[in-house]
Amino acid sequence: MIDFGYKIQTDRQIDYDSNDRQILEFVRRGEPSIDWCMSCGTCASACTAAVTTEYSLRRLIILARRGMNREIVESVYRCRFCGKCFNACPRSVNTRNIVYLMQLAATKISNHEI
Repeated sequence: MIDFGYKIQTDRQIDYDSNDRQILEFVRRGEPSIDWCMSCGTCASACTAAVTTEYSLRRLIILARRGMNREIVESVYRCRFCGKCFNACPRSVNTRNIVYLMQLAATKISNHEI
């Protein structure tokens, strides 16, 4: 194969219809305020865990909407439940309950219960 000095990137489009959104649906049943989130990032800017880790609640909600459950399972347990995200949210999304339900769903997925 001839090396032309560049590589063709893989397709990065997200097919929302074929993705597994089990975590999103599980959280939505227990905390409908997840649909109020407009992904402004205020929760992530107030987050204590984000200072020392790669944790971001905004990112987790986006991943849940995309159906990227594996990435959620890898980082959802970093939350310290300090409540700063809840206080910072301009739409009063119950962020602490969302994280709790995501952790519960991630545990169920890991145990093949969901």
